[in-house]
Amino acid sequence: MRPELRQILTPRMIQSMEILQLPLQKLEERIEQELQSNPVLELSPGETDVIQIPESDDNARADRTEDERALVVKDGGDSAADFERLNRLSDYLESDDFQTNNYIRPSSYDGERDKKLDAMNNTAARGATLTEHLLGQWAFVECPPNIRRAGEAIINSIDAEGYFRTDFEIVSKESKTPLPIADLQEALRLVQTLEPSGIGARNLRECLMLQLDALENDEEAAKGHDFELERALITEHLKDLEMNRYPQISKRLGRTIDDIKAAVHRLSRLHPYPGKQIGGDDAPSITPDALIYYDEDTDTYEIEMTNDPSPGLSISAKYRKWLKDKKQDKKTREFLANNMRNARWLLESIEQRKSTILRVIRAVVDAQRDFFDKGPEHLRPLPMIQVADQLGIHVATVSRAVSEKWIQTPRGVFPLRRFFSGGTTSAEGENMSWDAVKEKLKGIVDDEDRKNPLNDDEIVEKLKAQGIDLARRTVAKYRKILHIATARQRRQF
Repeated sequence: MRPELRQILTPRMIQSMEILQLPLQKLEERIEQELQSNPVLELSPGETDVIQIPESDDNARADRTEDERALVVKDGGDSAADFERLNRLSDYLESDDFQTNNYIRPSSYDGERDKKLDAMNNTAARGATLTEHLLGQWAFVECPPNIRRAGEAIINSIDAEGYFRTDFEIVSKESKTPLPIADLQEALRLVQTLEPSGIGARNLRECLMLQLDALENDEEAAKGHDFELERALITEHLKDLEMNRYPQISKRLGRTIDDIKAAVHRLSRLHPYPGKQIGGDDAPSITPDALIYYDEDTDTYEIEMTNDPSPGLSISAKYRKWLKDKKQDKKTREFLANNMRNARWLLESIEQRKSTILRVIRAVVDAQRDFFDKGPEHLRPLPMIQVADQLGIHVATVSRAVSEKWIQTPRGVFPLRRFFSGGTTSAEGENMSWDAVKEKLKGIVDDEDRKNPLNDDEIVEKLKAQGIDLARRTVAKYRKILHIATARQRRQF
């Protein structure tokens, strides 16, 4: 035995932290799970389609029809009426009407909607994958059985981008039946005729050439194309195009720079990743947790919490009454007490989540007033520990509060985490976040002379003139983060 101090997180604290970190959509799923598992939780009428359990009073019993009343055969007296109801129920269960409408709801639930069934019916069907799409076309390609088997193996080896990057030898070894290399080569030639054009290519050059061949075979789509020049650019000068070496290309091909630029413009319509045109994951939807708007009367930015997932969530009055009833057996009361306690914890955690997020957003709005007034270039550095000290909470709580949370502002929808970052100090002593520095860099590049773009050293000087002193490697890093090409690649001829 030894005395020691240990920090132990209670289940309630763990639940509170989990609820705080959940985004809105995950919180809605969590509430739905709790409604299914905890009988004392309910949603108020009008807020949802959930069926409300009626109170067990005399009025509710009086409203029921004869067939809806509980079937109780008394010990004494005439029970003929009860047995008659039992016979009618038995006849109904054996009828064709019941078999046709298998397990149809009782008449007392007519008009109610099944939320899960509605959600399944309203969910978009899963789109066909690239492999399914290609196999569907391959079934209609006329070829011998050995080529068909080889083609199926080829299609199963095509990656999500639409490329066949696997060696024939590997495909042959992994096949259940031996596949000759000659069959695989012939099958690949046929697979490359499937849609979308460019599928089954082994590299970018072959992918673009396949798409160019498909365009040339389409009389309508071929109009305006200079296929001789475009093929020369793809086969001989793909690297030169990447490095923006237009004068060298012009000299070698004997064509004007304007002709080359027009051909490159036409080639830009080709898809470098044809497989991504089929299937793919849909972009996840974004649900803002709060709406920030400007109030002209008070000259302040106000916050409105949006899409509260639990406006009518409450503890059932019926079960509260049962818990107080001393006539209920001990196990029932213990069961209700445990579920009642869990329900209160959930409600308090949700309310605490809303309060914490609101306080954090208010601190962000107060600290980033210049961002909302003037734009991203005026975003200030805001460490999480500063907000935590201001609100009197732990920095981990702030981190959980901003995780996967979004806010809608007059300048667009932003992740809440964006407003928390480090920064630097300008020559005038003004604090600037790194995001604001990136916006300054982007603005300098946008305003440059396209025929004589700025290199990284010149961007460093431009930033220094605005009071921001950065190293060249830092400018290069931010340029890559912003997907800005080098000066050579940005130059226009």
